[in-house]
Amino acid sequence: MLPVQKNEILTVTCVDLTHEGMGVAKVEGYPIFIENLLPDEVAKVKVIKVSRSFGVGKVVELLESSSNRVPVTDVKGTWVGTMPLQHLSYDAQLLFKQQQVSNVMRKIAKLPDVLVRQTIGADDTTAYRNKAQIPVRNVDGQLETGFYRKNSHTLVPIEDFVIQDKRIDEIVVIVRDALRKFQVLAYHEETHSGDVRHIMVRRGKNTEQVQVVLVTRTKKRLPKMLVDEILQTCEDVVSFVQNVNSKPTNVILGDETIVYHGDDFICDELMGLTFKISSKSFYQVNPEQTEKLYTEAIRAAKITNEDVVIDAYSGIGTIGLSLAKHAKWVYGMEIVSDAIDMAKENARMNGIDNVTYEVGSAENVMKKWLDEGVMCDVLMVDPPRKGLAPSFIDTALKMDASRIVYVSCNPATMARDLVAFTEGGYTVEYVQPVDMFPMTVHVETVVLMTRKNVDI
Repeated sequence: MLPVQKNEILTVTCVDLTHEGMGVAKVEGYPIFIENLLPDEVAKVKVIKVSRSFGVGKVVELLESSSNRVPVTDVKGTWVGTMPLQHLSYDAQLLFKQQQVSNVMRKIAKLPDVLVRQTIGADDTTAYRNKAQIPVRNVDGQLETGFYRKNSHTLVPIEDFVIQDKRIDEIVVIVRDALRKFQVLAYHEETHSGDVRHIMVRRGKNTEQVQVVLVTRTKKRLPKMLVDEILQTCEDVVSFVQNVNSKPTNVILGDETIVYHGDDFICDELMGLTFKISSKSFYQVNPEQTEKLYTEAIRAAKITNEDVVIDAYSGIGTIGLSLAKHAKWVYGMEIVSDAIDMAKENARMNGIDNVTYEVGSAENVMKKWLDEGVMCDVLMVDPPRKGLAPSFIDTALKMDASRIVYVSCNPATMARDLVAFTEGGYTVEYVQPVDMFPMTVHVETVVLMTRKNVDI
């Protein structure tokens, strides 16, 4: 029999935080996960869910507060999960993220003695996101924009997202109001009907150029008056496009793009270079912290003008082009052909000619290059959240790079991959967390690995 029952009111003490930022209390060893509760806090909680292995509770009354608690400034950000750590002081957030990385290094990578450095924090903990992808749905008969309440398909209307660039918030509202005015239908998920699914807005931090993308269910063209009104109201919008996604899927963007104004890209400046960024391109959402992240990666690599570098998962070339001036040659690959087009154009635009970019999956292109005799001194990897494919790691080990720098957005998959690299003859020198996403539980890391017996 479980030690707690659903709807029971308990007085508990929080003993830890999960990797998702939930407080953890225990009753006879049985864990209860509680939102908005911090370690050492005492609270009355209502048990709202029970299962064989854990329960979920809700704070009814906070009896003793942590010294690390700060006031919640945006309750909607807690509801929808955009700001799950906003009740935790920023210094404590940085420590929490360092501890999360240390935990996976100990439990998953089995490397408890590797140095996990203090998390590099941000100067700006709000209004930092340079990109928004906002669902468009009907709420009580009116077209609304916002975010889904956690673990639901209930849209919470939001105008101020707090962590987004304020100009982006303004433009989302302007676009929303124009959609209402011209009676454009919001997408209906259950029936797969309606017109506009998402509003995507991206803004160059340094150039202030804005791109607006309306993601629609069909190829039906947008009303000209709608487009004209948005462009006349927002003079900083230099690119306005329609993206068509006809599939009943959670993936936001489809394959087809229709350009209404400008080109399908904006420009921004990063690491002293200018980059063209298309609607489908990956580009880090926090420019200030991206420069810190890339600086740490380049510093870790210790690249010389004799080094050949492979930049795996290169995207539009932000890392590879930033380090090209230090290297003999840079090879980059990316599975998204649009991103490789942008990378080649960005190299040309910045006068960088010691780079080669190729379209394809990282594992396939790496094997092809190895078969062609391409070897590298430094391997730079920045994979998606799922981490590296085993076949990629096998090929990387055969490349025999003296240094590997692993940039990760998911500490758990990073730690998993480190097992294969250490078994393959690499030593993990250190892990450097970087806080790319203040107020959230996410953390980026830079890991330096060296071939055993290599002098760094």
